[in-house]
Amino acid sequence: MRNKIIKDELIVFEERIARLFEQAQIPYPIHLSGGNEDQLIEIFKEINEGDYIFSTHRSHYHYLLAGGSPENLEKMILQGKSMHIYDKHLNFLSSSILAGCSGIAAGVALALKRKNSNKKAWCFVGDGGEDEGHFYEAVKYVDGHDLPCTFIIEDNNRSVETSKEARYGKSEIKWPKCVRRYHYVPTYPHVGTGKWVNFSGIKVGMGWM
Repeated sequence: MRNKIIKDELIVFEERIARLFEQAQIPYPIHLSGGNEDQLIEIFKEINEGDYIFSTHRSHYHYLLAGGSPENLEKMILQGKSMHIYDKHLNFLSSSILAGCSGIAAGVALALKRKNSNKKAWCFVGDGGEDEGHFYEAVKYVDGHDLPCTFIIEDNNRSVETSKEARYGKSEIKWPKCVRRYHYVPTYPHVGTGKWVNFSGIKVGMGWM
């Protein structure tokens, strides 16, 4: 049975990780979640135990909502694994490569269909990952073969610190039904837009976390 975690617990966890980073207890790059708690809680109501979950460099909330323990997640973060969390028991995989799990999710979904499984693949990407060619290829394959895979675009209108309009004007692609999108304003801004902390003598933007 998956452990339920509530909004306040998600926020408290990320605040703790932010403090550890500010205190130089985490000598690795991290990316913090925040501002999207309500949307993710609703999405994870549709994700069943045994489904495959593919995440991004910003994976903490996804892992906790998938049933991962805060203690285990903090341990992995302290080991430098924040951007590539993996848990075989939860069918959970993340990648620091932009949209890096898209093709893997499509392949897993193909295997699930061939096995007549009732499980699904869920693949989270940011709006920066949406720009990547391999995301388009994975979406096209999943849609064309009617595979049990849903792509979730977490749209905070930023790729590093560049808005969608600055990247490609007013263009919007109408994705097929296997792609869903939600918009949110991140609690922790991207680099150059948030506060700075002193980390081992180097000024580091909180947004890079």
